Amino acid sequence: MLIWTLLFLVIALVAGLFGFGGIASSASGIARVLFFVFLVLFAVSLLTGQGFTL
Repeated sequence: MLIWTLLFLVIALVAGLFGFGGIASSASGIARVLFFVFLVLFAVSLLTGQGFTL
């Protein structure tokens, strides 16, 4: 999940660099949502003592 967050963050940065504002804001929004989902899943795994395997 963290890899997807970083991927969308890079897409947002590259799109912003080339001036595609709509694509950059969409990609950064997706990256933000995925990051918070990752944080929630990480916190749940710490509290339950079970790790997630890919």
